[in-house]
Amino acid sequence: MMKGDFESMTNRQKWKALSKRLDEIEAYGRCIGKVGFDMECCAPEEGIERAGEDMALVGKRLYALSHAKGFEKLICALHEDSEGLTPVQKKAVGHLYDDYARVKNISAKLDYEMDLASNRAYGAWLKAKKADDFSLFRDSLGELIRYQRLTVELRDEKKATVYDTCLDDKEKGGSIEQLDAFFAALRTRIVPLLRRVTEEGKPIREDFVSRPVPIPRQEAMSRYLLELEGLRQSALVLMTTEHPFTDNYGRNDVRVTTHYHEECFLSNVFTTLHEGGHALFMQNEPQEFFDEHCAERMSNAMHETISRFYENLIGRSEAFISLVAPQIRALSGGVFDDVSDRELYEAVNVARPSLIRTEADELSYCLHIMVRYELEKAFVNGEITVDEIPALWKAKYKEYLGVEVPDDAQGCLQDVHWSSVYFGYFPSYALGNAYGVQILRVMEKDFDVFAAVRAGDLVKIRDWLTARVFSIASISTPDEWIRTITGESLNPDYYLDYLEEKFTKLYELR
Repeated sequence: MMKGDFESMTNRQKWKALSKRLDEIEAYGRCIGKVGFDMECCAPEEGIERAGEDMALVGKRLYALSHAKGFEKLICALHEDSEGLTPVQKKAVGHLYDDYARVKNISAKLDYEMDLASNRAYGAWLKAKKADDFSLFRDSLGELIRYQRLTVELRDEKKATVYDTCLDDKEKGGSIEQLDAFFAALRTRIVPLLRRVTEEGKPIREDFVSRPVPIPRQEAMSRYLLELEGLRQSALVLMTTEHPFTDNYGRNDVRVTTHYHEECFLSNVFTTLHEGGHALFMQNEPQEFFDEHCAERMSNAMHETISRFYENLIGRSEAFISLVAPQIRALSGGVFDDVSDRELYEAVNVARPSLIRTEADELSYCLHIMVRYELEKAFVNGEITVDEIPALWKAKYKEYLGVEVPDDAQGCLQDVHWSSVYFGYFPSYALGNAYGVQILRVMEKDFDVFAAVRAGDLVKIRDWLTARVFSIASISTPDEWIRTITGESLNPDYYLDYLEEKFTKLYELR
């Protein structure tokens, strides 16, 4: 692109040129993502390192395209003057400029080194978790933290602390101040309620929850649930991995993963519902967002809102359990034939302090997030060292949940997130819990949500979310999004009221 040619271009012509470059950039991004999916789902252990190297090598080409002077010039010009673009195109330019501002001072060499470090860290985490040996991961984690601090320091504009910057990256407008207040509100009401449930709650039958169910039957249940949620099966893949996740390469290629435990059939049920919620978001954004390079720009908490919505608000409701109980009995091969719908409902809502976040009950879940939030806030900001993490993890679990952590595999190595410079993500789960109830209360004004669930009409819920939630997420900040949907900013009282009402009734607390 010659200088004279650029200066004579209209904004519409600049957008067309930018869009053409984005087509190629996004194609490379999808290729890297697919190799990463393969690495986590089906690559042999000895092939993981090579897969990581391949991703880093292709990433060098992606870097060159996304840092080309002509590309950056188009972004900056349209950010300065977007007259003539559509509202969605303007939002896309805003997102691109934010991306540019975050990475413009990162050299190709540093970007390549960070890709290698992140890809190595996943393999190190996997080995460390299997060996229950944090020392096998400590150096990789320390390296990622150093890179996180370095990349923030290189920015022209940054927040008060490195971790504040991480939070703002994940949730625009997010900060330590905001989250400290949010978690304080949760701690004040959840901790005493959990204590009352543990000490005063009625006994709940659980003898059946660990009955073994063959993996093929569990897979059939997963496929039933994904179809029930309203996902397009022709645009969906289901696979397994060590730590379940969902990814997509456009709205027509969505990939859900789960992890089967033969003696924990119900775990897979809720993992599948959770990941299916992510998949619904991915399949149902407006086509215009994909056409105009503005899709998949929702925040992490927006995404977790939907996954937690289906896992808990829908999935653990009495209406849903009544709906799926016959299928659970049939697909398990009769393993649960002696369990009533009510007993099944109570069992999937048992609340007690536990070790593993992904297996945590709905009531105590946010306390698991609080541990991670406090630790990563401290180690990212340099207030603690990497070596202190295992002991502090154990101390906080004892303090908040009253749980003794026996080893690091079930402690600070249980989550994959810290193996990929994903600092600042964990709070999204707790925010998503709170957003979800706030949205549910508005949805209930439009139709009887749980009557629809009991009737198996989850498509009605999907369609409401598509029209009211998915349609604006990628073009909104978190606060704009929740205010547009509900008429007010995030208010954790809806969530806390929901927990108190549900668990007081379930456990027959006075």
